[in-house]
Amino acid sequence: MSHSYSLEGRVAVVTGGARGVGELLARKLSARGANVALVGLEPQLLKDVAGRLHTESDWWHADVTDHEAMVQVAAEVKERFGKVDIVVANAGVASGGPFVDSDPEAWRRVIEVNLIGGAVTARAFLPVLMESRGYFLQIASLAAITPAPMMSAYCASKSGVEAFAHCLRAEVGHRGVRVGVGYLSWTDTDMVRGADEDEVMRELRRRLPWPANRTYPLGPAVDRLVAGIERRSAHVYAQWWLRGMQSVRGYLPGVVGTVGQREMRRFGPRLGAVRRGLVGAGGAADERRGGRGV
Repeated sequence: MSHSYSLEGRVAVVTGGARGVGELLARKLSARGANVALVGLEPQLLKDVAGRLHTESDWWHADVTDHEAMVQVAAEVKERFGKVDIVVANAGVASGGPFVDSDPEAWRRVIEVNLIGGAVTARAFLPVLMESRGYFLQIASLAAITPAPMMSAYCASKSGVEAFAHCLRAEVGHRGVRVGVGYLSWTDTDMVRGADEDEVMRELRRRLPWPANRTYPLGPAVDRLVAGIERRSAHVYAQWWLRGMQSVRGYLPGVVGTVGQREMRRFGPRLGAVRRGLVGAGGAADERRGGRGV
């Protein structure tokens, strides 16, 4: 059974730490006494976030899909702080729209950042987590539990990271490393606001059944993630109702397949206008990325 342990003096790494879930998570971990290492693609924002934290902190500019860069980050974080106790693989991007008309590069990039990036992060930091008998939290999504039309890349990537984390838990548990999966529904972040800028995507989301059609505040969602980290939980639910979705997930593909066809017919004439690239400010930052590495 999971038990709570103090974050005081722990060292936590948060990828995608420049904004949204990653930024607030870093702040709340720091407020509980953890030293924080931020990793991401936006150097000035990372520097600003690190400068506002209550504890020792630092930041690294790196692409989470770059194995060599992330291995270097892991070594430098260990050198800077002496250890790593917690790693949160939070970095993520999203795109929307019909798969048949999707931008191949944007679609592939969602898979690379969300799935490959999570695995690269784990591979880089597992040696130091084994030393500390630490905790790895992979941020997934409601999209890992239920498929959704117009979100094929995102759902595929989040289903993938969920399965990856479950596999990893079984592999490294005997080494003292705990592995968790964090589930979030639509939460008030730049990514969700960016998706809502598209009229069709916004209307489709509003037609989802309650409670999946709501946008949830960021603060309480991150509070639940922090509580899960303190318990080193195998499953962390950022909204209360997501836990209940696990018991019905086997029925969801059939339901979504039937209802989704109806919605696609309804919106058919308008689907061609959906934006094809990565959404939100984080997506824009990823599309602007220059040279790879730290």
